[in-house]
Amino acid sequence: MPVAPLPRRDDVLLVNPVEGAHRVGLRAGISVLVPLLLLVATGHAAWVPYASFGAFTSLYGRNQPHLVRLQMQASIALCLTAAVVTGVVVGLVPGALWLQVLTAPVIAATGQVVAKAHSYHPPGPLFLIFAFGAISSMPHTVADLAPAVLVTSATALFCLAVGIAGGLRHPRAALAGAHWLPLHFQANWQPLWMALAVLISGALAVLLGIGHPYWAMVSAIAPLSAPDVTQQITRGIHRTIGTTGGIVTSWMLLALHLERAAAVLVVAALQFGAEMLVGRNYALALLCITPLALMMGQLVHPQPIAPLLVDRLIETVIGSTVGMGLVLLGHHLRERRNDEVAERLEELRASREG
Repeated sequence: MPVAPLPRRDDVLLVNPVEGAHRVGLRAGISVLVPLLLLVATGHAAWVPYASFGAFTSLYGRNQPHLVRLQMQASIALCLTAAVVTGVVVGLVPGALWLQVLTAPVIAATGQVVAKAHSYHPPGPLFLIFAFGAISSMPHTVADLAPAVLVTSATALFCLAVGIAGGLRHPRAALAGAHWLPLHFQANWQPLWMALAVLISGALAVLLGIGHPYWAMVSAIAPLSAPDVTQQITRGIHRTIGTTGGIVTSWMLLALHLERAAAVLVVAALQFGAEMLVGRNYALALLCITPLALMMGQLVHPQPIAPLLVDRLIETVIGSTVGMGLVLLGHHLRERRNDEVAERLEELRASREG
């Protein structure tokens, strides 16, 4: 059996230098702070999840030229809005955990095709699965469809404005390196692997009776979004270790039982911290990402803290294990196929020489 290029300890512990992370962090922090504060201040806290997922638009194209970033963010804004609306539709069905698990693979596969075609950064459908999974886990009525569309898309448009604001100060610099975002359609098995990871991890979480199967789905997608086997396994290890540490930071913050406005300020600060760290070391970033995700949920649907944290850890382990297992399986199948092709070529060469 071929041996996979597993990460070394240095790969896991490496902290990369990152330039300009503070600018990305500020854009992301502002993009989530303003919409959430506005909703809380106007008595529409129930719409906070829609704004939160629309604000993910700001995370894309972080180091691209302004106009390229604008195109990428416009594309992902449409995808995030579609994921949120699909989540609301699934949430119309009471107790639809299995419907969620069966719908998510379609979003994962489609999201991967779109992400690859538009060269999304961050790559992959992780945020689409997160948005769909979280929204579909909440009970909804038909009346929720309109605010879901309007709030998500309006927040995404605000992110586009924040993303292009720096270019308005220096328009010539903003135009430097500008080009149309190319489309790259490539036939491969990656969308299928994404769908399979989501299906297996979500099904396991439901069968085990854990209440947040989308957490397992997101954790399964995380390793597969990295570019090669070594980085994929590293990402899975980071996801598990980082979430374990993030459980501690989450407990410290959730135990404060902050008022909504104060919690929004903390969420914005965590978003800034996550963007400062995610390019350096994914495990470190999860010290901010984990409480960020949990606090956004607690803003609207408060739950007992201890079971919430236990579920988060268990589902992360399930998802990361599934994701890394599929990475190793895929590597083995590719290597075996390559060996078979090499053997056939050698046999053909030998027969010709004979």
